[in-house]
Amino acid sequence: MEKALTGNTFNIQRFSTEDGPGIRTTVFMKGCPLRCKWCHNPEGIAPHPQLLWYDVRCIGARDCLDACPNAALALSPGGMRIDRDACQACGDCADACPAGALELIGKSWTVDALVQEAARDTIFYEESGGGVTVSGGEPLMQAEFTIQFLAACQALGLHTALDTSAFAPRDKLEKALAHANMALVDMKNMDPAAHKDFTGVPLEPILDNLKLIGQWGRPVWIRTPIIPGHTDSPDNIASIAAFISEHLPNCERYDLLAFSNLCISKYQRLGMEFTFEQTPLLDPERFANLRETAIANGVKNVITSGMTARKDQDA
Repeated sequence: MEKALTGNTFNIQRFSTEDGPGIRTTVFMKGCPLRCKWCHNPEGIAPHPQLLWYDVRCIGARDCLDACPNAALALSPGGMRIDRDACQACGDCADACPAGALELIGKSWTVDALVQEAARDTIFYEESGGGVTVSGGEPLMQAEFTIQFLAACQALGLHTALDTSAFAPRDKLEKALAHANMALVDMKNMDPAAHKDFTGVPLEPILDNLKLIGQWGRPVWIRTPIIPGHTDSPDNIASIAAFISEHLPNCERYDLLAFSNLCISKYQRLGMEFTFEQTPLLDPERFANLRETAIANGVKNVITSGMTARKDQDA
């Protein structure tokens, strides 16, 4: 018997209202080819499961140490040390921990099982005009699974959205778009050298794929994370807006996403460095001016969101 295709997720977020229209279930696929220095979901970068330790839950029972078959854990007064070269993410330590202080991020699903999970909230999709969004990481790192999942959701009559970096082989993108009712795409920096430096990948393939999405004819939302010193220049926003105006006639909205440092704890739990730990939030006036810049360069529906936007609106 042929083995069923499986995919690896790091989160399933229900009742999402920011990843497409209506109330949605967002499926976050593990694995990403980009290495954005500001990534808000670092647990989505690696394609394989990863072990996280929560210091606030740990009661020092040490059952995890005995359970680990590779001696990858060491607990001291300074906290848990995870030897990630030795750790095989088997999950034995997490199962043994009585306090739930260890958690394995990365769950394997068959297409059918994940569709059933997403379809649990069909009533909310129907009432709100929502549906299912596949995000990441980069969902096209697991292209065949993503394509089959989108197709199966559509076969049930569910509205589907593909949330992608657009850094993917063109044929895989085209096959995924064939089963998506809309797309959400990040545009980060229009300077090729800066884009390569900040994300680790070249800009040109992304722009080529965005032009393809522009010819696709279905609704698109474009997003730009506004990162101080990296994507927050008026010239960058003007260039992105001009590209949208010229190549993406199907763009329904352009989202400016305010920088946040709330992901610091994720980096700590993964043993990774977050280079923006001391970076202050955006100035609300500057953020508002970037919105006006986008509008002045031809984009009509510009949405601001995030902590800075809320402060600005509350003022």
